[in-house]
Amino acid sequence: MLSRRAAFGGLATSLAFSGLALAQTADPAAESYLNQVYGYGPLKSDPRRMLDLPEGFSYRVISQAGETMSDGLLVPGKADGMGCFAADEDRVLLVRNHELSPGEFDYGAFGLGGRLASRARSVYDFHRNGLPLPGGTTTVLYDLKRRELISQHLSLAGTIVNCAGGVTPWGSWISCEETTQRSGGLVGQDHGWAFEVPASARGPVAPIPLKGLGRFKHEAACVDPRTGVIYLTEDMADGLFYRFLPNDRTRPSKGGQLQALALKGSSGADTRNWNGQLSWAKGDWKEATWVELDGVDNPHDDLRLRGHASGAALFARGEGIFFGKGELFFTCTSGGAANIGQMMRYVPSAAEGQPGERDLPARLQLFVEPDNGKIMNYADNIAVTPWGHVIACEDQYTAVHTNHLKGITPEGKVYTLGRNAFRGSSEFAGVCFSPDGQTMFVNIQTPGITLAINGPWAKFRA
Repeated sequence: MLSRRAAFGGLATSLAFSGLALAQTADPAAESYLNQVYGYGPLKSDPRRMLDLPEGFSYRVISQAGETMSDGLLVPGKADGMGCFAADEDRVLLVRNHELSPGEFDYGAFGLGGRLASRARSVYDFHRNGLPLPGGTTTVLYDLKRRELISQHLSLAGTIVNCAGGVTPWGSWISCEETTQRSGGLVGQDHGWAFEVPASARGPVAPIPLKGLGRFKHEAACVDPRTGVIYLTEDMADGLFYRFLPNDRTRPSKGGQLQALALKGSSGADTRNWNGQLSWAKGDWKEATWVELDGVDNPHDDLRLRGHASGAALFARGEGIFFGKGELFFTCTSGGAANIGQMMRYVPSAAEGQPGERDLPARLQLFVEPDNGKIMNYADNIAVTPWGHVIACEDQYTAVHTNHLKGITPEGKVYTLGRNAFRGSSEFAGVCFSPDGQTMFVNIQTPGITLAINGPWAKFRA
């Protein structure tokens, strides 16, 4: 593992990291698709070799790993899931996850060897060496009108592997740990929880696990603003898709019932379409039911196994999830006959979570399942645009694939919106939009940058 100084020293240079962006990664198999004129047109090579975008689009680097934040701590590395909230008419708050494992102190907010650890407060857990665990969230205040960073600070401390999460209608970010590490050994507390971070918090929040949402390898979450139901994905090859029926619609800490999705008339269904066993075709709909779960603190890491034995359906590495207009979408990163991903669409029941939903069942659709990696490959984090398209972040690490930002129309047509031009082609993550729909934010996990992207969004060509 590189030290922070070795890994991020070049990030302090001018010209947008020109020292690190040594070469554009080639992906010949995708070129014919990338040169299409559907969507926003072909991508233009970025002379700074950072991010290729269509004609008329531009980006700004608004935050980078290793910078000193407004609270005197450092911007952590491995930026992942992220949500956007209105601060006022001209400014937004971004709450950003950092997917750091227990030993990655040099990439955390407290610097090389934890040299700033004396400034730590409201820490959930510590490493056995006494240092605060390096994961958590940071919060960024950005001026949309002036297109500049105002401030940034640590907002959740002492958690680990904070992968994705989701925004709530009441102005907070649910940050999810993608781990089931138990207390003892390296760490002092059990991990695998979701935590709530109000966007308006000016420093580290009290780190209270939302235990009713279960303990498992959480990936992401979203909330139906109509019902307050929270939907959750699990990043496991044999994972489940969950919902949480809260006792209090705006306070998930008050508990509730965790359930797992099943397909009506098909107990223990396998949605993955693996091994040539095509259980359903792209575009098909199935009716959903829900299985109640117990023992959701999951001390034996078998919640998904017990849920499946009770009839819950299997999903292949559930990851990004986002609630649009009356429906949600979620990705299954390694699902599909080609093992390069699926995207599901879920339409809640008019009586979601109520006794009447048996007569008015929710519906689940296999929305997208690419058969070729040049169309879409390992879609991970997603966001629904104000105009109803889904933007997906690719997260495929191979020697021949370059990660892209892909768009999907309501009809399920895929187009290319951006391409990582850094050597190594790290994953995109944390895509989200400003409330006015004019600015898209996204992270490139390595070397650890957050970008604001503007362009002619209204000029989409069907």
